[in-house]
Amino acid sequence: MKQQNHQWSLPFRFLVFGILFILLAVGIWYTSSILKPLIIAAFIAYLIHPVVNYLTNRTRLSRPAAVNLVFFVTLALLIGVPSTLTPIFFDEFKQVITDVLNIFDQVIVWLMKPHIMPVIPIDFGQIGNRLTQFRSTFLSSLPDQALLLLGKTSVTALWLLVILAAVYYFLAEWPRLRNGFINSFPEEYHPELDELYLRMRSVWMNYLRGQLLLMAIVGVTFTIAWTIIGIPGALVLGVVAGFLTLIPDVGPFLAAALAAGVALLEGSNWSWMPASSFVVMLIVAATYLVLIAIKNFWVRPVIMGRSVHMHEALVLISIILSTILWGILGALLIVPVLATLGVIFDYLRRRILGMTPFPTTEPYVLETPLVSGSEKVAILKSRISRKKKG
Repeated sequence: MKQQNHQWSLPFRFLVFGILFILLAVGIWYTSSILKPLIIAAFIAYLIHPVVNYLTNRTRLSRPAAVNLVFFVTLALLIGVPSTLTPIFFDEFKQVITDVLNIFDQVIVWLMKPHIMPVIPIDFGQIGNRLTQFRSTFLSSLPDQALLLLGKTSVTALWLLVILAAVYYFLAEWPRLRNGFINSFPEEYHPELDELYLRMRSVWMNYLRGQLLLMAIVGVTFTIAWTIIGIPGALVLGVVAGFLTLIPDVGPFLAAALAAGVALLEGSNWSWMPASSFVVMLIVAATYLVLIAIKNFWVRPVIMGRSVHMHEALVLISIILSTILWGILGALLIVPVLATLGVIFDYLRRRILGMTPFPTTEPYVLETPLVSGSEKVAILKSRISRKKKG
């Protein structure tokens, strides 16, 4: 049988591409709830992937061995640390709630008593009744329902298994996925796609370094602030605040709530601050509001903007809008995603206008495990030829 070598016409190719694009968009729309845990898994894999590359390049470990070591060590830390600290924090949380209930009781008693000013008698009884209802229906159940409330805000066990399996898959198969995607295009486009990948990877690595710098700044700043106020365990609370900075908005709030709880229970260690525990807690809350405002409106936009070469105002606006539209995950990923789209758009723009695909910069260094020797030679030859033409 004679082999058919008939090629599709250009209009038919565009038609097929348009249909596939529409089907892909519809599929993503209907499976958006499934994509969220996969995005979380991809982000976790992105955070620990540099450790895998370091072990693969600097030691004699193979990539599967490095992936297994990093994955299971990370899993042990994620399970071991919370399981160790949860009983301590939970007991303190229950104690804080008990103290809050006692304060509410005192406020209610004060409001229920008649108060007479020089001319006008004032009755706060209605407010006291409302607070009594609020206390009986909501606050009283908090100590007994604390674990239930925490459980409702966490992912289910099934989604957790999906995330863990996806993290391991991304770590183990990323070189094959990357090379498979690039090799699906004609061979003459491979050098350009390699360069495009490296530029996008540079964006995400710079973003990771910016996040680490931001975590260090927040950790040191809050450690100094809590030490000045005299909160017990200021160093631990500062380190926790630095780590929780990775979770926009919610993380720093949890760290501040923990510090406020410690302040309410223990007060200040310094003799020059003879304030009550409640006043110390208010000082902690005010300090948190000031520092977190500086961090959100100045420090984070500047660090993230310089890391991914975006204007600070654009970073701030993007984070605020993504928080409103997509929540914590959107605020965490919007900056590198926009920077990556900028790299892709610039490549397409230069290609459409007939320019060189990339601006003249220092060549990017490929990760050794990701490409074979023949691919490296082809990429180097392509770069040398482009430099000669330029």
